[in-house]
Amino acid sequence: MTRCVLSVGQCGLDHGSISRLIGANFDVRVDGADDLPETLSQLRAHEYDLVLVNRQLDLDGSDGLDIIRAMKADETLASIPVMLITNYPEYQARAVTLGAEQGFGKSELQSPATKEKLARFLAS
Repeated sequence: MTRCVLSVGQCGLDHGSISRLIGANFDVRVDGADDLPETLSQLRAHEYDLVLVNRQLDLDGSDGLDIIRAMKADETLASIPVMLITNYPEYQARAVTLGAEQGFGKSELQSPATKEKLARFLAS
């Protein structure tokens, strides 16, 4: 069974980079969502093994932490693993405090540590 990831708030270039990283290492389908309403709709319509949220959503500049807050406040979505995509440690810490898994930054896409973080949720 193919696992699924929802990538939220990435620009086209970053969504492509994240999709290539995941596709090269795991049997995973990567879907995209641009904002909170689309994210919640996707999460209610499909099963996802992991959600990757950009710190600042490309579409409208809104805070990715709001996506994590909304997921964790909804009892039907709260158990879905979510990671924040940011190079800023203070935002990673805030995301973890909200209930997210430790994420990674775009500068770490080729790091073995990033692949290990993803493997916890995406390895078959």
